[in-house]
Amino acid sequence: MELSDEIRISAPRDVVYAALNDPEVLQECIPGCEELIQHSPEELEAKVVLKIGPVKAKFSGAVTLDNSNAPGAFSLTGEGKGGAAGFAKGGADVTLADEGEETVLTYVAKVEMGGKIAQLGSRLIQGTAKKLSAKFFQSFADKVSETAA
Repeated sequence: MELSDEIRISAPRDVVYAALNDPEVLQECIPGCEELIQHSPEELEAKVVLKIGPVKAKFSGAVTLDNSNAPGAFSLTGEGKGGAAGFAKGGADVTLADEGEETVLTYVAKVEMGGKIAQLGSRLIQGTAKKLSAKFFQSFADKVSETAA
């Protein structure tokens, strides 16, 4: 499954980039995130509780960041295990572009799921994934815009 979107954030690019690398900001914005631990500038560990249709699962996972093109772009890859509910793994490419007083954040994410979650049907999974990513980015944009103001 592939997801992509473009979000305008009322803050300079360096502020947006810094927030995307701040575990406290990310934990506040990620739906269902119970814990986010930064082991190094490139490695994060997360515990997230999600409900997808009738399945509620607690995922534990690792995320690796590639900041080699920062602050204009970066990539991330990760994998989460939800026990009997299954697994999710994937990655995203994020670009940040200055546009006047705002930053335009564009992302393309690819996700693969297995286990009980994968049996729920692609329409339900895709709808939930779109809703969760929209919720994250709206919360993130609001938080960063508020901090920058």
